Amino acid sequence: MSSTKWVLDPTHSSLSFKVKHLMITNVKGNFNQFEVDVQGDSFESASIHVVVDVSSVHTNNSDRDGHLKSPDFFDVANFSQIIFHSTAFSKKDSENYVLSGNLTIKNVTRPVELMAEFGGINKDPWGNEKAAFEISGTINREDFSLSYNAPLETGGVLIGTEIKISGDMQFVRKTA
Repeated sequence: MSSTKWVLDPTHSSLSFKVKHLMITNVKGNFNQFEVDVQGDSFESASIHVVVDVSSVHTNNSDRDGHLKSPDFFDVANFSQIIFHSTAFSKKDSENYVLSGNLTIKNVTRPVELMAEFGGINKDPWGNEKAAFEISGTINREDFSLSYNAPLETGGVLIGTEIKISGDMQFVRKTA
């Protein structure tokens, strides 16, 4: 019996987020180090496991990155990884899936649903079979003990609670 494994191609993949700042604009960032393990003979039956190195957070501002790594936010010294385990990968139509699973941030685990748009399968010039997905979804950061904030003099808060997640993932097929 063969088992298919899709290995992340990190040079053609990204994992990003954005959050409202001052109630008027977005701050964007990404995680530069993450691993995705996809195993199964079809995507619908695949087991998907994601591990994000939180210390790789990057927002183009070293002071902000340092604050995000502090106990006010991710507390990297005590919680160095964000982990996602799939529970279902349901096909909606020929290009769209719903990726359900458990997301763990700061030792808090919550169920989440992400949208996954299938980009297709193709071979690269070296004969490697590749598959691609674009992932998107939204979580409430306060559900994961990421509750730091500050009130604004004009009303509202410094940082929104809704975090929009997006990822472009390219995988290389390996058959065992």
